Amino acid sequence: MRTIDVIAAALLVIGGLNWGLVGLFNFDLVATLLGDGTFLAKTIYVVVGIAAIYQAAGFKSIQRRWGVVARSY
Repeated sequence: MRTIDVIAAALLVIGGLNWGLVGLFNFDLVATLLGDGTFLAKTIYVVVGIAAIYQAAGFKSIQRRWGVVARSY
């Protein structure tokens, strides 16, 4: 399942960069490349959203699979 973790993380980076561009420059790269409101652009937004849900829902199990131990302060 590590492959899906990497894909989800990459999608979140792409989504985060796009939101950063929107916030800083009011520039939506996905809409610029794929068209504003097109089926393909909406599909990209949905896939990035699903990746975020996957990462949030499986955060603890992803940490276990990757052998990451959360520190408590």
